[in-house]
Formats: sequence, structure tokens, C-alpha cells
Amino acid sequence: MDLELAGAELKSVLNRLRRAQGQISGVIRMIEEGRDCEDVVTQLSAASRALDRAGFAIIATGLQQCLTDVNGEATSDESREQMRARLEKLFLSLA
Repeated sequence: MDLELAGAELKSVLNRLRRAQGQISGVIRMIEEGRDCEDVVTQLSAASRALDRAGFAIIATGLQQCLTDVNGEATSDESREQMRARLEKLFLSLA
């Protein structure tokens, strides 16, 4: 399944991933500095949420795109079922 993110979708996902990247860098720095455990876990939790939200945005876009093929016509029942199963597996991997 190829996923094409366009414009605002791509910008939103990239922003979330960059935010998570910054938060993970912050967690590493906090650990190296011997910061309080509660602060480290709070920052780590924020990074995890940012990654989850990016993943959910990608899956939501995939759901939208996979319901139709490149010509805008409905996909076959077999293809739809296979795609549904794959997207369900992706969704559950984030849950």
C-alpha cells in the first residue's frame, strides 16, 4: 500500500515528528544531566503521544486513500478486505 501525503497532511505529520524528535533529544539530555525521574518520564510521555498522533494521522490518510483506487473507482471487494485488514493491523500496532 503506497501512501501519498499532500500539502497540509504532510506538513502536519512532519511537524509532529519533528516535535517528537526534539522531545526525545530533550529526554536524552535530561538523563545525561541526571534530571528528576518524573520530569524525564513526563517528557518521554509527550514524545510518545507525538509519535502516536503522527501514526494515527498517517493511518487516517491511508483509510481515506485506500477506499478508492487511483482512478477514483471503488476497489474490488477482495482488495478492500485485504486493505482493511492491513490498516487494522497498523492501527492496532499503535494502540
